[in-house]
Amino acid sequence: MPQTADEPDAVAVRSWCSLALEALGREREAIDAINVYPVADGDTGTNLYLTVESAAAAVEAVFAAHATGTSVPSAADAVRAMAHGALIGARGNSGTILAQLLRGMAGVLAEGTGGDRMRLALAQAAAWAREAVAHPVEGTVLTVADRAAAAAAQAAPGADTAEVARAAYEGARAALDATPGQLPALARAGVVDAGGRGLVTLLGALVEAVSGRGPERPYEPPVPFVPVGGDAECPAGDDGGGGGPAFEVIYLLEADDEAVERLRARLDALGDSLVVVGGDGLWNVHVHVDDAGAAVEAGVEAGRPYRIRITHFAADRAHARPEPARRAVVVVVPGDGLAALCREAGATTVLARPGEPPASGELADAVRRAHAREVVLLPNDADLRHTAAAAAEQARAQGVRVAVIPTRAAVQGIAALAVHEPDRSFDEDVVAMTSAAGATRYAELAVAERQSWTTAGICQAGDILGLIDGDVAVIGQDVPGTARKVLDRMLAAGGELVTLVLGENTPPTLAEALEQHVRDGHLAVDTTTYRGGHQGAPLLIGVE
Repeated sequence: MPQTADEPDAVAVRSWCSLALEALGREREAIDAINVYPVADGDTGTNLYLTVESAAAAVEAVFAAHATGTSVPSAADAVRAMAHGALIGARGNSGTILAQLLRGMAGVLAEGTGGDRMRLALAQAAAWAREAVAHPVEGTVLTVADRAAAAAAQAAPGADTAEVARAAYEGARAALDATPGQLPALARAGVVDAGGRGLVTLLGALVEAVSGRGPERPYEPPVPFVPVGGDAECPAGDDGGGGGPAFEVIYLLEADDEAVERLRARLDALGDSLVVVGGDGLWNVHVHVDDAGAAVEAGVEAGRPYRIRITHFAADRAHARPEPARRAVVVVVPGDGLAALCREAGATTVLARPGEPPASGELADAVRRAHAREVVLLPNDADLRHTAAAAAEQARAQGVRVAVIPTRAAVQGIAALAVHEPDRSFDEDVVAMTSAAGATRYAELAVAERQSWTTAGICQAGDILGLIDGDVAVIGQDVPGTARKVLDRMLAAGGELVTLVLGENTPPTLAEALEQHVRDGHLAVDTTTYRGGHQGAPLLIGVE
């Protein structure tokens, strides 16, 4: 990044993420179409896009945290956020390797900027990515990363960041063109490596971010591309025809280094395409196996796995996908308890953990998984409004009719789902669901992290805050007392049904006490209680 000051450095990182996301958005389908190795599942471009989207969102969050002050993030803060965002949002084999590449670069660039630091960053990125893959194969993104780093190292002495980035880009281009001669699967299909093409796209965005103009020679594929499902022939063992593992398993893992080393050995014995990236107690694990349960169990033995995603390759290829349903509902939920409740009601769910909101690609992926001609999307968070709109646009481009109902809380989503009727017209269903959500006032309890001003006065660290419709309305000392005051304020304006959603560590006796409190003061009001699981807030409240 430019060495002049922290501001250009941080802004360059932000610009790189934005330009890379834009470029991958343009090339995603083309990259998907040439994806024949290690599994011909046509999703490399999409996985790279979703991974970079998560990285970009993390960088934007760092800038947002500085928005109220006079300073901007440092380069170190920006590159570390980029790497962390990619790690937690990595998708597929390609996205997991990309996360490690960015992590390697961030480890160097966080200590300083300039041409020499960029050389070191690219070298460390290539080395770390290769170390993360259990059995590296030449002719893949690893080879392209190696050649990019080697070309950067050969840049003229004293070259600035932009010159080093251009050298890396040109080296990556040349390496990508050579991949069909290194990997028989690519040669038979007449394509270059999909992951390597994605890396060339990212390096092109880097050149533009640090120099202000794109590469002089935009990448053009050297051979005709053959779409996956056409004449491409997959090599033995890459699961293209039924000989390879049936499942892709990905999860984030909290574990120490020694446990991860044992996990690598166990997963390597279970399957192939093993990539484990991360560090400092947080890892992203990717493997192809026949026994998905065993891969997850290995993670449980090593530490705490979460965000577990299992894809059944064999089912996708062996059977024609059924006709799409007429209509489906996609719901964002804050806890696993509500996720189970919504799935029982027929909805497709996306889990939003505290501090980890889903990206638009994750919501668009859920819309695709719902496999319906019409989809109602319930974001259940005011901050996800723009994310949901972007996901809807992605889905509409693929021919799906999508309506986003601007639900701002999970209890509004529950109310909307309760009146969903797939047999009536789409417009009538959306209107009914929107009305139900809009008629539901919402509240939540939260624990104050520090002393601060609120709309209800000054709170101290550890105080219990009662937020009604997004604003702090009550400051209390304990959960039961604060919850009663919140309920009284909400019911003062009327209501027929109270919905309580208890957090994972909230005792069920609280629900019993609050139900009795409602009965004592409001005879005509019913109360329904759900267990929300690990949802962050100790209590969510809805009043209809």
